[in-house]
Amino acid sequence: MKFVQLPFLFALTLTGCMFSQPDYLTLITAFKLNKIMQNEDIFLVDVHTPRQKHIKGTDLFIPYNEVAKFKDKLPENKTAIIYLYCAGGPMGNAAARSLYALGYQNLVNLEGGADAWRKAGLPLQ
Repeated sequence: MKFVQLPFLFALTLTGCMFSQPDYLTLITAFKLNKIMQNEDIFLVDVHTPRQKHIKGTDLFIPYNEVAKFKDKLPENKTAIIYLYCAGGPMGNAAARSLYALGYQNLVNLEGGADAWRKAGLPLQ
């Protein structure tokens, strides 16, 4: 029985289902992000590859695995809040790790990514 469970756990780990949220990253729901976007001007980055339909108001498209190449397009202020999203979440988490390594401290990832945004009935373009 344990032999069957180990591959299952391994598969969950590979798909990102066992993501352990680090201290430097905040997860946000689609509804909460939408509300913030209606009231504030935010810096929103789509990190999904390949490129996908995006949330209106997205400021930048950066492949999750090439964040350092685009550091000149990121806010100079390392304490600025950067909102991230991909299709489902894992690429946003990976991009957050890279941004944290560059010194950014306020990182927010859309929980469930653009898929959650769409499921919440919010438009993509």
